[in-house]
Amino acid sequence: MAEPRPGDVRVTPGPGAPRGLVIPEGELVERFSHASGPGGQGVNTADSRVQLSLDLAATSALDDVQRARVLARLAPRLAGTVLTVSVAEHRAQRRNRVAARERLAALLREALAPPTPRRATTPTRGSRRRRLEAKSRRSEVKRTRRRPGLD
Repeated sequence: MAEPRPGDVRVTPGPGAPRGLVIPEGELVERFSHASGPGGQGVNTADSRVQLSLDLAATSALDDVQRARVLARLAPRLAGTVLTVSVAEHRAQRRNRVAARERLAALLREALAPPTPRRATTPTRGSRRRRLEAKSRRSEVKRTRRRPGLD
């Protein structure tokens, strides 16, 4: 893993990425636009909103297993295979750029974690009792609907 440069996105080590990740700055696409809301004199001149995009299918930072997991987990957020994070929290563009990189790293860290396996449980005594009572009530209803016997 290469030494991270200032513009790179650093994903800290965690489940699914035990050594962490470094996404090179060259694979990121930044776009700037006017942020909505009040801003005084600078509102029409400052492009402070940051949209940071990363093509998950083409990035060199992920291996095949990680890529498949991230694409599956983030599918609702993706446009094709591109993940885009938009930040307009701060008035300064520089602070929004830092926040966008942090948000992208957090999304990737969360998506890389392997799914937790389902823990098998046994039904409680009360739930078993309620189930059997419901079955017997239903059986009784069906029994009373039968045609009367010839007795």
